[in-house]
Amino acid sequence: MRGQGATGSYLAALLGGAVLLTACGPSGDSSSGAPPGDPPVLTVQRVFPALSFAQPVALLQAPADGTRWFVVEQAGRVRVFANISQVAVFDTFVDISARVTSGGEMGLLGMAFHPNFPGNPRVYLSYTNETGGIRVSRISEFRLDLSGDLDPNSEIVLLSIGQPETNHNGGQIAFGPDGFLYIGIGDGGGGDDQHGAIGNGQLMITLLGKMLRINVTNVTPGTYSIPPGNPFAANPRCGTGGTGTLPCPEIYASGFRNPWRWSFDRATGALWAGDVGQGALEEIDRVTLGGNYGWRCREGTRPTGLACGSEQGLLPPVAEYGRTEGSSVTGGYVYRGSAIADLPGRYVFGDFVSGSLWHIAADTSPTRVMRAGFPTGLNIASFGEDVTGELFIVDYGGGIYRLR
Repeated sequence: MRGQGATGSYLAALLGGAVLLTACGPSGDSSSGAPPGDPPVLTVQRVFPALSFAQPVALLQAPADGTRWFVVEQAGRVRVFANISQVAVFDTFVDISARVTSGGEMGLLGMAFHPNFPGNPRVYLSYTNETGGIRVSRISEFRLDLSGDLDPNSEIVLLSIGQPETNHNGGQIAFGPDGFLYIGIGDGGGGDDQHGAIGNGQLMITLLGKMLRINVTNVTPGTYSIPPGNPFAANPRCGTGGTGTLPCPEIYASGFRNPWRWSFDRATGALWAGDVGQGALEEIDRVTLGGNYGWRCREGTRPTGLACGSEQGLLPPVAEYGRTEGSSVTGGYVYRGSAIADLPGRYVFGDFVSGSLWHIAADTSPTRVMRAGFPTGLNIASFGEDVTGELFIVDYGGGIYRLR
């Protein structure tokens, strides 16, 4: 589903109870019989068992509000429900399915609340749309209606990015600790980033294959400005169509194939991302301002041999794993909760296809090669973090699970 190199996505059977996972040794590779003080043995357990969702791809709470959960469904709906274990029904927060082109890797893929929500009643959605044969990724602003739901008729499109293929849309959006809106966009799809002489990931006049950063909090609603620290901040914007004649000022970092799920460490502000591989390696990156993470020059640490311009200054991944371990990485979070001893400060991530789960030290260096992970039996489409720092897993088959 997420542009994995090895096709064959499947829907795992939903689990009714807790699943015990294998122990994780201090290196982040799985091992058994870990001595005391090593990172913990984990379980996953179905929560909100009366609820099931249609192809859920994201789970989040509004800022400083732990009373509700929001689930993004790929077809174009956002569901909302009370954060009560025996909750039996959900409501629809917004339905834009009529304008969402869904299927495969396309759809409603991301959602972000304004940092001052609900005082500032703006919410942002990321989705794919195809009209008249023109396929785009849209980043749009919406506002609450009088009932407290999101008004689909309030949409203002901020960015419209042309998509040459149907896959590698990226699609996640989130506000960083700096108050700016970050946007992950894939390389335009297909294999080997065959877009022009060096591919979109290395081409700075396109927004494809990039992590973007824009300012929507201190400007007139429906508009955006460029944070002055962005690498190409002085250049004309590329938000209409996704290309320009000069390097795009929206770019924060480059060299991504398909950044599928990323997050900010709530303690340090560090940005962590999972980037889905081609046919050999999946990778985890710590993303920094102006960083270039190598695609299509490299897949993980492996040189691809594809022409991509200069290979100077490319940054290696924090962790990677091969096809025996999984085929479509799902980025997670640095755990900052309190319910799981010895896990705080470790980054948790998984694989959509194999259902494997790993955690590594946040200061891991150099690149960690991951071995057999924790088997969950889930299609790990996304992770969610509640307001207290506890972590949850979104199973593409419909269920929500908690790490324990």
